[in-house]
This record gives sequence, structure tokens and C-alpha cells, in this order.
Amino acid sequence: MKYIMFQGTSSNAGKTLTVAALCNILARAGYRVAPFKSQNMSLNSYTTIDNEEMSIAQVMQAEAADIEPNSNMNPILLKPKGEFTSQVIVQGKPAGDMRFDDYQDNFREQAIEAIEDSLEKLDEDYDITVIEGAGSPAEINMYDKDLANMLIARMTDADVILVADIDQGGVFASIVGTYYLLPEEDRNRIKAIIINKFRGNADVLKSGIEKVEQLTGIPIIGIMPFDETLNLPEEDSASLSTHHFSENEKITIGTLRLPKISNFTDIDPLDYEPDVGIKLVSIYENLDDIDALIIPGTRNTVHDIEELKKTGMYDRIIQKAGEIPIIGICGGYQMLSKQILDPEYHESDIGSVEGLGLLDMITEFGKIDEKVVQQSSGTIINDSELGFKAETPVTGYELHEAITTLGDVEPLIKLDKGFGNNPDSNCDGAIKGNICGTYLHGIFHNFEFRRSFTDMLRINKGLEPLGMTKDDFSEAKRVNYNQLGDLFMDNVDVDYIYELLEKQED
Repeated sequence: MKYIMFQGTSSNAGKTLTVAALCNILARAGYRVAPFKSQNMSLNSYTTIDNEEMSIAQVMQAEAADIEPNSNMNPILLKPKGEFTSQVIVQGKPAGDMRFDDYQDNFREQAIEAIEDSLEKLDEDYDITVIEGAGSPAEINMYDKDLANMLIARMTDADVILVADIDQGGVFASIVGTYYLLPEEDRNRIKAIIINKFRGNADVLKSGIEKVEQLTGIPIIGIMPFDETLNLPEEDSASLSTHHFSENEKITIGTLRLPKISNFTDIDPLDYEPDVGIKLVSIYENLDDIDALIIPGTRNTVHDIEELKKTGMYDRIIQKAGEIPIIGICGGYQMLSKQILDPEYHESDIGSVEGLGLLDMITEFGKIDEKVVQQSSGTIINDSELGFKAETPVTGYELHEAITTLGDVEPLIKLDKGFGNNPDSNCDGAIKGNICGTYLHGIFHNFEFRRSFTDMLRINKGLEPLGMTKDDFSEAKRVNYNQLGDLFMDNVDVDYIYELLEKQED
């Protein structure tokens, strides 16, 4: 097995897409290549075909390499819950909620064992592993606790390429500062530097590049341009601030940016729909000028519904419910309930609260022993005014810790596989009029389901429906991955990276 590792001078430097780009290039060159991130902190996760949970970022990198994602590509996933506490997912399975100090003091060795085991399993199936670090390797106050950067480089004996974000400013200082804050052993592992997210004429960087190479002795092998035409999944909510969604289209779908938003990649396919623009709506904004509202997943349903009440968004959603379609996904679906029961404070320290009451149902936490982590499938039960057609097949994945009991509403989906609302119903979701919800993440990745909904919006706006023409999203994703790989090859000395990999055979 050969390894190459990308580390960053900061969070959001572009490591995730850099790894995806190289995975794409190596896969197209005929190598069996896998992505790897030992420990990821993210609320964007996915359920594999083995019903294991992993970060969306490594799923995206696996897709770029045209392979099936599995949890060994992300053996440790931390899902922040607040108050310095995260749910810890180990090799796809929940290991419990832990505070940072408890995790470091009592779980660190177990985490390292899982990381080593996952690397060994990847070694059985792949020729090259492209490793992504986390944050910066030079956080000197955290250096002895870091499980994602130089510890992994030493574990795999990987050469490191440092990725620096020029868009935030101070790129040369961040490169040199990172280099000199590292111990000599780790500093010597850095074999190349890539400047990322550049806008403009690269000639203006020449003197700075020469000085950095003089100070560090490390070559800068590429300057990656900032490309707003690429439309790929984001790793976490911090990236949403710079993510480019299509705007000023004929139809605008609002997506509520909840404080603890998770799995916001559920909305990505809608951004590929012709005539459709996505508007991220802050909980402090009004709901004017949108044609539909999506309430996405959240890591803490109870906390976020209370935040909606404090900001007035709770009342604004209820007032808007008679005018536009509202769709909730997972935590957003739970918020549509009349009541959200949490008597044992399983979800938060707030307890039970009133939901939006837009659907006659009750959601309760603490009623199932284990978190539902499940790939699911079924069919739409009835035709609806939202455009959905009976017998339409849908697939998705579930990640939730509650059950939902329906009152005077119809279920949305008849399941042939999955947990859904509760273990006795064989159904998922609920719908009444222009309000509906589902536990299935990825529901809009189903082309017929998505197009039926957007065609309904088109008709309501006096536009011609598009019908079941083609799935622009599936086709565009592959085009975007290849475009990312091509962009990398055009702007980075890939031959230099190949030379680093070849030296590992010596």
C-alpha cells in the first residue's frame, strides 16, 4: 500500500476537494485508490450499504474515485451536540456521547486501535490511500492530542502535501508559520505545498513563492484557482458561508439554516434543477420571496425548535404554512410534530417541547435502544397536491434516535426496507395538504420524486413542467468530479506527486 497525505494550514483550506481531485485522477489512471480521514468532526453523515455511519466528505471522495464508500475510510466520526460533547461514531457504529476531556483521557487508545484496524482493511483492497488531515497540524496547544494529522503521517509513513487557502488572506505567513511550528521530524515529512482558492493572475505571487521556498526548502507545486462552477457536496456547515448556490432563478426554494443543521447535502439535487434556485434562510430572516421551504436535519431537534421560537421564525413558519409547501427532513420532520417529547432529556437538557404543530403527530426520544442507522427504500403511498405520485419508488438513508406516531395524517412512504416512523408502522413520513416530512435523508436524490415536486412548483408559477426527461444531478456529479480532477491536473504538478508515490516502492 502506498500513502500520500494532504494537510492544511487551517480548517476549510480545501483539503477535502484536493483529496477528491487526486482520488479521481488516480482512479482514472487505473489505480485502486481509496480516501481516508482518521477522525472527522462533522454533522454531515451518510449510511453505507452495511448500515454504518460515516462522513459525507469521505463519501464524496469515494464517489470521485468511483468506489463504494465504507466506514473504514472514516473510522472516527465526531458529531458535536454542544457543551463540549460529541456523539462518537467508531467504524460506523455509535460508541456513545463523550465530552472532549473524557474522549482524550479514556477513549484515545481505543480510537487509535480503530484507526489502525481500518487502515489495515483498506490495505487489503486498494493500491493507494489518499489521506486527509483535519484543521491544521500546527495547533501547538493540541499537538499531543491530535489524531488526524502528523500522528497518521507517522503511522503510515506518508509524505505530506500542505494545502493553504489564499482566499482568506495571509497565505505566505500561514505556510511558513505552520512549517516552523512543527517539530523537525514532522516538518521533514512535508514534501510539497499547494496554494488553493486563488483568484487572479498567478504572476503576482512569484516573489512570495520564491521567499517561501527559500525559507522552507519546500517546492510550491501548484496554485489551484477558485472555481465557482464546481458544485460538489460540502463537508460541514462552516463551508455553507462560501458555498455557491444558484440564485435569481424563476423558482426559489428556501432552506432553513438551523443552528445545528446537519445533512444539508439533502438539498444539493434541487440546485441542479432547471429554473430552481436555493436560498439559505437564516432563522432571523423573513420568509418572503420563496416558493417552498425545506426544514433540513439537525443534530438537536429540541434545541433548534426552541431557537426558532426565540427568533420568531417559529411563528413565521406557521403563518407561511397556508401559502407555500413546507417539507421537513429528519430533524426538520420531527419539528412539524404537535409535540416533541424528551422526558428523559435524551436529546438535550431542555426536555419536552411543543413542535410547529403543522402535522398531527407526536415525536418521542428515548423510546428506542439504538440509533437508527439504515439504508431504506419504499414507494409513495398516494398522489398528493405536492406533485408526488403513488407507487413512485424512493430510496434514502435514516439517521435518527426517535419514533414518530401519526394522528390525523397519512404516511408518505410504504417501506419495504427501513425503520421509518416507528418499528410497528412499516411506513415513513407524513403528509397533509402542502405539508409533509420524512426520515429519509437523500429523498430528493430520487429523480422522479424530485422532478414531480419541482414540476408542481413550475405549474404554480405558470411555467411549463419539464416532465421525466433526465436526471441532471446524477450526470452532473460525475462531470463535476472529472472537472475537479482535470482542474487539478491543469494547475498542479501531478508528476511530482507520482514521484513521491513511486519512491515508496524503493
